[in-house]
Amino acid sequence: QVQLVESGGGLVQPGGSLRLSCAASRVIFSFNAMGWYRQAPGKERELVTTISSDGSTNYVDSVKGRFTISRDIAKDTVYLYMNSLKPEDTAVYYCNARAYSDEYWGQGTQVTVSS
Repeated sequence: QVQLVESGGGLVQPGGSLRLSCAASRVIFSFNAMGWYRQAPGKERELVTTISSDGSTNYVDSVKGRFTISRDIAKDTVYLYMNSLKPEDTAVYYCNARAYSDEYWGQGTQVTVSS
């Protein structure tokens, strides 16, 4: 069973930055893609960003220019760098990994942007 363990969430002021980490229990090259989703209170879970096995990335429009997804292959870890955070970025952030028809989720990490 694949495990994805997130860390790095917390409380930050508007305009601040955070880095989320997602450590996988197996080689991340084995996944077709990894990504980050978020779910705000009362809202559906939404895709934030993905990184494919070839390194190509995609972002939802609301985070373009502010968030960056990257990976450390040696550590089997994917990161989400979040800059210029806004109150509307407040949500539980989930790491996701897909390998053909299989899909895996982390437990989620809370990000709260508030003054």
